[in-house]
Amino acid sequence: MPGSVYKWSLNLATAGCLVLLYLIFSGHRLTELAALANIPGSQWQNIKTVFVSIFLEALPFILLGVLVSSALHLFVPEDAIRRWIPRNRILGVTIACLLGIVLPVCECGMIPIVRRLIRKGMPIPVGIAYVLAAPVINPVTYAATAMAFPSDPRIAIYRLILAFIAAFCAGLVLHWTLKGNPLRPEKGHAHRHEHNHGHGHAHLHTRDRSGAVRGGRFLSVFGHAADEFFEMGKFLLLGALLTALVQTFVSRAELVSLSGGTFGAHVLMMGFAYAISLCSTSDAFVASSFAGVFPKGALLAFLVFGPMIDFKNTLMMLTVFRARFVANLTVLVAVVVLIASLAAGRLIG
Repeated sequence: MPGSVYKWSLNLATAGCLVLLYLIFSGHRLTELAALANIPGSQWQNIKTVFVSIFLEALPFILLGVLVSSALHLFVPEDAIRRWIPRNRILGVTIACLLGIVLPVCECGMIPIVRRLIRKGMPIPVGIAYVLAAPVINPVTYAATAMAFPSDPRIAIYRLILAFIAAFCAGLVLHWTLKGNPLRPEKGHAHRHEHNHGHGHAHLHTRDRSGAVRGGRFLSVFGHAADEFFEMGKFLLLGALLTALVQTFVSRAELVSLSGGTFGAHVLMMGFAYAISLCSTSDAFVASSFAGVFPKGALLAFLVFGPMIDFKNTLMMLTVFRARFVANLTVLVAVVVLIASLAAGRLIG
């Protein structure tokens, strides 16, 4: 019964977000809706702007993620993934932390890719290390951070170092402590879908080796990607809307008043990063606006924790991993980032 309530509540909330998105793009009845909700015109305009910008900013990465995931599912055999990953788990986690340099993917597109890699045989600690590190440890994020802090290039360098430390520590802790499989079981129709794909391709392969297999698989990539996109997209819609509300109704002055000392500033900025769910290529410009307000260590906590764990990707992770695993991972990353950013704050001044 609770599962049914959750499912219907999620579907209704998603439908509401879709209606809101339609109203925003069409311009119909927005004034009446704002008046009904007792929201001033300026705040309503800000909600619209933030909601649409987050949704459109994340959408290409979601599409890229599900397409790559589907291609992995249909073209890469499971034995290949097992052969590529070093048997030494420490080396495997290290490589995963650095993989974003050559395979940079925004956090919005990471979840479907890593789910498929794990189902293909990638060890879970290695997959999680890649999820955490890739949004930060890549050339695009480094360049954006350097541009946001032109007067202090150490911020960009320390961001990479702290992200590596946090992802590496999380991967090792999971390697030592993880018991059982934290992946949610795939839905029954997904099993049948994949089962039929496998038998369909084998049958087609025996009948015609002259290109029909390739054509069928390429079409299957888009069908499989569509399934994953709609599964992930509803959480993107909800995350974008709730993030827009937080960004609109929580002011910068209120944030500053809540911080109390160095420790409080770090915790506050991590919570702020979690709530506003910015993309790793744009959050540095938000952090730079707080440069004269919070210590640099707190800014680093914001820049490292947000791309790894935020509200938007928490919802998407819950579609792949069990809730307890996601909660434990969130706490683990938060503790490691907090300790590392406090230490970096002392070094960077």
